[in-house]
Amino acid sequence: MNEENGENLPQQDDTNKGGAERPAAQEPAPVDPAAELEALRAELAGAKDKLLRTLAEMENLRRRTEKEVADAKLYGVTSFARESLALADNLRRAIEAFPAKAKEELEPHVAALIEGVELTERDFLSRLARFGVKKMEASDNRFDPNKHEALYEIPDESQPAGTVAQWVEPGYMIGERVLRPAKVGVTKGGPKG
Repeated sequence: MNEENGENLPQQDDTNKGGAERPAAQEPAPVDPAAELEALRAELAGAKDKLLRTLAEMENLRRRTEKEVADAKLYGVTSFARESLALADNLRRAIEAFPAKAKEELEPHVAALIEGVELTERDFLSRLARFGVKKMEASDNRFDPNKHEALYEIPDESQPAGTVAQWVEPGYMIGERVLRPAKVGVTKGGPKG
């Protein structure tokens, strides 16, 4: 009886709360030490294999990340560099607009202006080179569709077909990739090269 508020409440038995009888404690089955040892060895081998695979995967991830970071540093300026090549082209056109003979006959202030444009072009190309952008050399005369864009063909029986005969616009590389292919004229009609 609960004497505080005068009610009769049944006493709860803490030993059997669910009303069901507790099962008797079962004795553990005897364990074979040799079997347990083999199971532990198998578990250890599995954990070791998993660890080695995880370490190899982490090493591959580290290498891949290092390569991606290096590529991002080298090729991250690709879009900007590609857009900037028009400036280099225009500087070259301005320089070539004055024939060499005419440069000798120019007034000193105009000659100084042309010299300033030449210096600006060299400085600009050196700044591009600091970011891995280099002008393609016209040394290889064999047409390479990965590096050249053929604009026209030139009939020339003295050269093998597919030889670069004229460079219309220089090409540029960034690292090992073509930033802009060189625009060229190629020969046709000669022997296959």
